[in-house]
Amino acid sequence: MGPVDLQLQSLTDTLDMADHRVRMGADNSARVWPTGFDVLDANLQGGFRSGDLILIGGPQGMGKTTWVLQVARNIARQGRPVLYFCYEHDQTTMLIRLVALEAGLIGGIDAPSINRIRATFEANDGLGRSLSQRLSDTSGGAEALEVVREYSDRLTVHRSSGSKTTIEVIKETVEAVTEKHGTAPFVCIDYLQKIPMPGVPEEEKTTEIVTQVKDMALDHGVPTLCVVASDKEGIQKGKRMRVNHMRGSSALAYEADTVLMLNNKYDVVARHHLVFDAGNVERYNHWAILSIEKNRSGLTGVDMEFPKRFEQSRFETRGRLVREKLVDERVFVE
Repeated sequence: MGPVDLQLQSLTDTLDMADHRVRMGADNSARVWPTGFDVLDANLQGGFRSGDLILIGGPQGMGKTTWVLQVARNIARQGRPVLYFCYEHDQTTMLIRLVALEAGLIGGIDAPSINRIRATFEANDGLGRSLSQRLSDTSGGAEALEVVREYSDRLTVHRSSGSKTTIEVIKETVEAVTEKHGTAPFVCIDYLQKIPMPGVPEEEKTTEIVTQVKDMALDHGVPTLCVVASDKEGIQKGKRMRVNHMRGSSALAYEADTVLMLNNKYDVVARHHLVFDAGNVERYNHWAILSIEKNRSGLTGVDMEFPKRFEQSRFETRGRLVREKLVDERVFVE
């Protein structure tokens, strides 16, 4: 008798299991992972789903890492494990961002900036004062440290290497975190094209990476949120970044369950909104457009906007649907 395929299941068995969960009052919400961004979650029917591959792209400096880290933080604060593979920054840098984020939520406009937080972490005056003591004179700084400490055991940051952190390493780490917490984590990869693929030709690399990451998400039942890099056209001035501007866009768009794009509102709003109200120029520069460009579970073509608070390494999580007309060619008004 041959080996049993544990992934083979009749639809009768699947239906019976689903019916049993519903009758027993099992919590099916365990499959849904709210991002904490209200308008996005409403349009995603609650949030991301287990086994899904989610991609986020956008121009350089648009806050993709800031947004992904904030989603990771929101999920960790919900009491769920998160695993963040970071190919761009070390753990201390990510911690500084989280402390600045929490301080901003606590202290508002009077909270210490990320530069102030960074200076505290890099202090070398030898005075023997703790981080908390050094931030005690700020609005929300010391309290932010305690908030981060509350969920820090659930948010694991993996300092990843573009030469060593292969998909096999990612899978092994996911398994280790799952064993530690007794449940699969929410996975973030920042960024996707940095995953090394030894022996794979450069022109085939992105296709192979995204295929294996998608398989991992399904096999482990983990939602996987990945930052993606843009191609040369996507980083040129005068273009709104779209799905086709992602590096290796055809393979990425095919495999992904959800594709999100971040753009600066001022850069993509129609000219007449700027010409007839000069005050909009300044206001729009403080808002980010988050667009759902692909969504296998619901609506696409949804444009939302959220205030940027980059001095505190965060976005406001309360947003709204975009009312203005958006264009693909950026408009600059002197």
